[in-house]
Amino acid sequence: MLYYPPSQATLSYVVSHILCKTTDIEDPGSKSFEVKIKRKTQSIFLIHKNGNFFAYYNKCPHTGASLEWQEDQFLDLDKELIQCATHDALFTIDSGECIAGPCSGDSLQALTISIQADEIHLVL
Repeated sequence: MLYYPPSQATLSYVVSHILCKTTDIEDPGSKSFEVKIKRKTQSIFLIHKNGNFFAYYNKCPHTGASLEWQEDQFLDLDKELIQCATHDALFTIDSGECIAGPCSGDSLQALTISIQADEIHLVL
């Protein structure tokens, strides 16, 4: 399974990094990672919801702040939406679109992932 964010039409070459096993993240649940992207260490996170996985940069479009409340906790109390700890903005899990808060209409920046066997790969 390969997930492409809506803004990414094609890849000219594929480089992937193993992030974790699919069983490392509860459903629903989330996990953060520090990875090198274009020679710069970036904070990213994965969401596991209803058997699907989604990856985003850990950066609120409003302030650029990290989103998590505590380590690996990006979801609201109902585990239905991604919630920014800084100003309570809410984002849909499947698209990263902000549906409430000061950045309404903006979106989190999605990343491409693939699942091979039981491993989640970040595709660059």
